Amino acid sequence: MQKLHLLDGWIKEAIKIPSPNFNHRPVNTQINTLIIHAISLPPGEFGGNDIDKLFCNTLNIKKHPAYQSLQGLKVSAHFLIRRNGGLHQYVSTENRAWHAGISEWHGVPDCNNYSIGIELEGSDNKPFMAVQYRQLALLCHCLMHNYPLIDTDTIIGHSDVAPGRKSDPGVHFLWSHFFALLDTI
Repeated sequence: MQKLHLLDGWIKEAIKIPSPNFNHRPVNTQINTLIIHAISLPPGEFGGNDIDKLFCNTLNIKKHPAYQSLQGLKVSAHFLIRRNGGLHQYVSTENRAWHAGISEWHGVPDCNNYSIGIELEGSDNKPFMAVQYRQLALLCHCLMHNYPLIDTDTIIGHSDVAPGRKSDPGVHFLWSHFFALLDTI
């Protein structure tokens, strides 16, 4: 498997699509958590660049009825892994992306402050692709190498930090398969 390289908060091998939806992390905050999400736009459909547009505030909300609820929403993630394994990066890992919303992990609120958000192009009701798991394992390995407080116990789902509000990455995300892949790198 190829390795990924992080330089100044940016993965060299990723397609860079800078989002305006970020800010600085609080002073002295240490990155210690990776949050795995799932997203598809329109819901349940894959391909196209509407996720990129959502994260860059350029999504045409008139394009699809489901987009009406997204009007004025300002969100981002650090990374997106497409169904074909393509890796997009929107925000430097050194900055705070707006991915977790109202969240808490082990009693510490506002997970955006200390986490890196990784979106998988997918949904709660469809399996993820093998190439996505491989790319996710490579990315997590790279991030763990660069942020030593991240370990396998702090790679979690959006549903873990926002239970009842979020369900992603969903029941089709195979955690044991992902961790076995991560172990092989």
